[in-house]
Amino acid sequence: MFSRLSGLIAAIAIAATLGFSPAQAQEQKAAEAASAVAEVAAPAAVEAAPSAPTGKAAMDNPYGLQAMLAHGDMVSKGVLALLLIMSMGSWYILITKLWDTQKLGKEAKEVRATFFKKSSLAEGVKGLSEGSAFRYIAASAIEASEHHEGALTENIDHSTWVTMNIERSVSEVQSRVQTGLGFLATVGSTSPFIGLFGTVWGILQALTAIGVAGQASIDKVAGPVGEALIMTAIGLAVAVPAVLGYNWLVNRNKSVVGQVRAFAADLHGVLMGNRQVAKR
Repeated sequence: MFSRLSGLIAAIAIAATLGFSPAQAQEQKAAEAASAVAEVAAPAAVEAAPSAPTGKAAMDNPYGLQAMLAHGDMVSKGVLALLLIMSMGSWYILITKLWDTQKLGKEAKEVRATFFKKSSLAEGVKGLSEGSAFRYIAASAIEASEHHEGALTENIDHSTWVTMNIERSVSEVQSRVQTGLGFLATVGSTSPFIGLFGTVWGILQALTAIGVAGQASIDKVAGPVGEALIMTAIGLAVAVPAVLGYNWLVNRNKSVVGQVRAFAADLHGVLMGNRQVAKR
């Protein structure tokens, strides 16, 4: 009986061992599979980490000015270069003419305060700086007053002769002051149309490329059209300062030239007064 009981216990132990062995094998296989997945996932995560800057670069605007310079043809680049030259020229004229009118206005105040207080016109001319518009007018008027001879000019009275020379000098000064205003007017009136031409040309090239490709998706249309519209914006950016600067300089020139004409009128009166005194 004891031997039967021992055999029964041994049989139960063998059956339990055989029952638990498949479960342990499955758990071991599951652990191995999990470790394999972790090993594969780790390099993938390492490779995915450097891709963040690429995504950031993709967020940059691919339809801006840089893209237009990179992909534009010779016509687009030529239009852009022309607008750049026009802008540089207009800003140069604005700055130089502002300096000239400011200098001329300052000289006008100094001349009005000191010139006619000198003991003679010769002393007044010497007190004016070299290259000054007022010195040029004064010297021309004095020369015309002192040299009124010749068979061709003897029929012109002295006052008219001096007036003609003074007006000629003032006109030359006014012409120098207004130099460059024509360029500003040209830039202000033509640069929007030049920019519009660049836009039309860019859209035409974009539509041609879309027709050849046979695809009209938004990413195929937005880029070329956006690059073309930049030309219109650049044209307006060139035109607006030119127009505003032209109007501003015209008003400043009127004020400065008015002061020059006032000096010329006073100088003419002084010369005619000296003439009358000399006759007496």
